[in-house]
Amino acid sequence: MKYNNMYGKTIKECRLEKGWSQKYLAGLLLISPATVGKYEREEVEPSIAMIIRICKVFEITSDYLLGIDTD
Repeated sequence: MKYNNMYGKTIKECRLEKGWSQKYLAGLLLISPATVGKYEREEVEPSIAMIIRICKVFEITSDYLLGIDTD
């Protein structure tokens, strides 16, 4: 199993695919838009609880979010 640590890129790509602003996503996650930006730039790692919330909002798996390759 390989972890490529690209959660920030994935969050941004998923957000843009849905046409959401950082402010809108922040509202869904009950965090500040600045925190969304920090996640996207990978300046701050989301907690496990936040990873679960992000995955539910985007309807993705945690493996996908965290870039885990199970091959």
